[in-house]
Amino acid sequence: MYAFITRRCLLLIFVLFGVSVLIFGILMTFSPERRAAAYVTTPQQAKDIPRLIKQFGLDDPFYVQYVRWIKEVFKGNMGWSLIAAQPVGQAFWRYFPVTLEMNLFAAPIVIIFGIWLGTISGVHRNSWIDHVTRIFAIVGWSLPTFLFALLLLMLFYGYIPLFSPGVISDQFTMFMLENPDKFTRYTGMYTVDGILNGRLDVTLDALRHLVLPVLTYVIVVVALNMRVMRSGIIEELSKDYVMTARAKGADNRTVHIKHARRNALLPVVTVAGQLVALSMEGSVSVEVVFNRQGIGWWLAHSAMQLDMPVLMCICLFMGVVFVITNLTLDILYAYIDPRIRLN
Repeated sequence: MYAFITRRCLLLIFVLFGVSVLIFGILMTFSPERRAAAYVTTPQQAKDIPRLIKQFGLDDPFYVQYVRWIKEVFKGNMGWSLIAAQPVGQAFWRYFPVTLEMNLFAAPIVIIFGIWLGTISGVHRNSWIDHVTRIFAIVGWSLPTFLFALLLLMLFYGYIPLFSPGVISDQFTMFMLENPDKFTRYTGMYTVDGILNGRLDVTLDALRHLVLPVLTYVIVVVALNMRVMRSGIIEELSKDYVMTARAKGADNRTVHIKHARRNALLPVVTVAGQLVALSMEGSVSVEVVFNRQGIGWWLAHSAMQLDMPVLMCICLFMGVVFVITNLTLDILYAYIDPRIRLN
């Protein structure tokens, strides 16, 4: 097992190198004048673009610029964000906790609920339970995320004011701005920081603002996970080893849970892992509709303004996330099916 993990980690280095070259290659398709905008932090600098091109060597050969760029990335210097009006590295740690907070609540629900519903649907194939879950999956996967988010916002904020958009209520925001010494931002996630500061009212308020975004994401995404699990269960239940287990006297619970579900988990782990990795980019529709200023919200506004340093930062971040996710999935595969370790 350790040799398997070591091989995957060594391969990870080469994959990350390839990702960085690809991302920088995309950046090089823009003109030096366009790329010089990444270094503009004041209106005065914007008037002297040729000087910035010479200062930062934006007309140097590709490999020279790549080495310089990688050095700056390792230093945490990725340019200036026009949207956030601060360095990209600082802005990233300002927006990332908002996206991470939502994912910490949504991802476990998506995975557990999807596996549970898919197992029930596959075991009770063509029953009323199966029909209901399939309708739920089709509606959930077909419904546009932004439309479902708008419907929830209209219902639970417009007609029934139970939940509101944003990350936290204005009264708590004003309190933190006026009394910075009374509330410390340890993690940037209000649900966690509220507990660490002994302010359960802040935690409860942050949880209330998470209900609609998490519900939107779960309803839309869990459908795919459920359908994959259902297909896997149905396929596994038709195989010879299941018939053998039944012939030996194994009860339904043992057959369904211990044998069929475990073997059906491999494609589910793949889909769930990719969905979780993709969610780290932030659901653009969810964050924009509910005004949660996370990575997705930042990405949407930066794309509209062609804020290149931000776009490159998020591309690099997502490349790293997907590479690490694939490594984690490989390790999970080896745990679920030991035969993979021998390949």
